[in-house]
Amino acid sequence: MLWILFLIILALFFDYLNGFHDAANSVATVVSTRVLSPKVAVAWAAFFNFVAFLVFHTGVAKTIGAGIVDIQIVDANLVFGALMGACVWNILTWWWGLPSSSSHALIGGLIGAGFVKGGLDALVAGGILKTILFIFLSPLLGFLLSMLIGIAVFNICRPFNPYKVDHWFRKGQLLSAAAYSLGHGGNDAQKTMGIISMLLLGGLAGNEVAPIRDFLLTHNEMHAVAQGAFVVPLSIVLLCHGAIALGTLSGGWRIVKTMGQKITRLRPVDGFCAESGSAISLFIASVLGVPVSTTHTITGAIVGIGSLRRLSCVRWGVANRIVWAWFITIPAAAVISAVSYLLKTWLFN
Repeated sequence: MLWILFLIILALFFDYLNGFHDAANSVATVVSTRVLSPKVAVAWAAFFNFVAFLVFHTGVAKTIGAGIVDIQIVDANLVFGALMGACVWNILTWWWGLPSSSSHALIGGLIGAGFVKGGLDALVAGGILKTILFIFLSPLLGFLLSMLIGIAVFNICRPFNPYKVDHWFRKGQLLSAAAYSLGHGGNDAQKTMGIISMLLLGGLAGNEVAPIRDFLLTHNEMHAVAQGAFVVPLSIVLLCHGAIALGTLSGGWRIVKTMGQKITRLRPVDGFCAESGSAISLFIASVLGVPVSTTHTITGAIVGIGSLRRLSCVRWGVANRIVWAWFITIPAAAVISAVSYLLKTWLFN
């Protein structure tokens, strides 16, 4: 039972790291445009990270928990390998200042441990292909939406004094940052919910899980599980939203600098358009139950709004470095996960 408790704590630590690592995505634009100080910005983002459970259902958690790896082969060692792959890669990219995807690090971790344990048959092709498709679609959607919002906003505001426009959008950014943080919490916290639920409900979970499962699940949730449903307990929902909000409060300032200043210089109106485009993208993905990368989405949006002003406004060298980090995240996390799974099974089983 202690091993299961350790894995739940490790999953919540990943969730904390997700908030810590992706705090930059939530607050980079409001900090870089000096609408809010860093401390106030992360508090604002953390609050909306937490209350997101009131808005979104658990479709993303169900995709992570049952749509990447066959849940019938899931045991504690597989979950350990997946979490190690995701956590180690998150820490490395944070240290290097790269805004890679915590979401895809977790998916890479699941793929690596699942493949080593059960081969290709253990992987759910539909869920993996859907996630890979959105690696390309989420930044493109953020890019296009921020450009469309930017075109509309720039045309509407053209007759007005630039100082008034700046004042309006400094206030408007509070709303757009709140919407983005809501989308971030609604999509990203669910990934940890999926992992913990997978651990509790996995086909090879074992008797050591039973006392914890009985404690965390309500009577109605246990009844639904008995009927064959994949259930995300309310207790886990609250724990995961709390962990990601706490991580956001801690903040990852190395990446804030990359996201908010190095890609392109942002004005309040630019930040509003980028955050609004990203928020809409995240809302769509969460409703569809697709685990997307908040990093990909906000990066695409920032590049989109920067390109609208002038292509030369975007520092393409920095953007290129970020894109390379995206592509290597899943395979890198998968390798770390596979090695962690093998070490655990060889040394301690």
